[in-house]
Amino acid sequence: MPKRYNTSYFIASKIIFIVLGAIIAAIGLETFLIPHNIIDGGVVGISIMASYLTKLPLGLFTLILNIPFFIIGYKYIGKIFTITTFFSVICLSVAVSVLSQNQAATGDTLLAAVFGGVMVGVGVGLIIKNGGSLDGTEIIAIILDKKTDFSIGEIIMFFNIFILGSAGFVFGWDKAMYSLIAYFIAFKTIDIVVEGLDGSKVVMIISPEYKMISKVIMVKLGRGLTLLDGKGGYKGEATNVLYVVISRLEIAKLKTIVQEIDETALITIGNVEVIGKGYKRKTGKEIAVCECTTVIDEKGLGT
Repeated sequence: MPKRYNTSYFIASKIIFIVLGAIIAAIGLETFLIPHNIIDGGVVGISIMASYLTKLPLGLFTLILNIPFFIIGYKYIGKIFTITTFFSVICLSVAVSVLSQNQAATGDTLLAAVFGGVMVGVGVGLIIKNGGSLDGTEIIAIILDKKTDFSIGEIIMFFNIFILGSAGFVFGWDKAMYSLIAYFIAFKTIDIVVEGLDGSKVVMIISPEYKMISKVIMVKLGRGLTLLDGKGGYKGEATNVLYVVISRLEIAKLKTIVQEIDETALITIGNVEVIGKGYKRKTGKEIAVCECTTVIDEKGLGT
């Protein structure tokens, strides 16, 4: 019985956040972007231009233009993602239809691009975080990613460059440039919403001053870290690698710490999803270094 309750609660919470995300995105579109002829990327951007040219409702285009992508996605990706995306698009279509008569929130085009981009980014980010999507081009990107050397992000970017460029012919090139500003802001906002302001980053540091660096990181950042024994792939010389997981807000401070001790240190930073205990900041006696031996062979694989 408790398991069934938890599953129902999990599904209900996702539905609520998808609906909320669609409403927020619709507000960003209808009260900020559309009144100033600023478009978003993807199918929504195409729908905005089609609605402007035909005077038909935006909600109608966002639904109809996505239908072919739903069919393709159901066949090649799976029904759960496709159904969730379909539900998300329906929510957006209804929301923009309800808000279509709203007046612009501001008469300043730049402010409209900035705040519209933020609101669309927050809305889309909530939807993506809960397993949905508002853009059928993402489905095509996922499929092409498996068949080409391009990443999903690169394929989506290609689509959006074409779509945002088309806005110049429909609304004028100044509006196309404002659209690019709004799209970039929305893109970065989505990243923050999905990963969080405190999103995790994995950092690997190679330096002969690894002992001093590790001590300062633990004291100033309060982060535990792992010391790896590595081996250079070219000369085969032994080297030490510091492995630490930090928040995105701590990146600048960590760089400063390392470069103050060793200007020649090699620092690599990447995204990481952290599952399990031991990641939160530690202080005092809780701080510890986990020393383990890992040999990195010539292919970069730990053994």
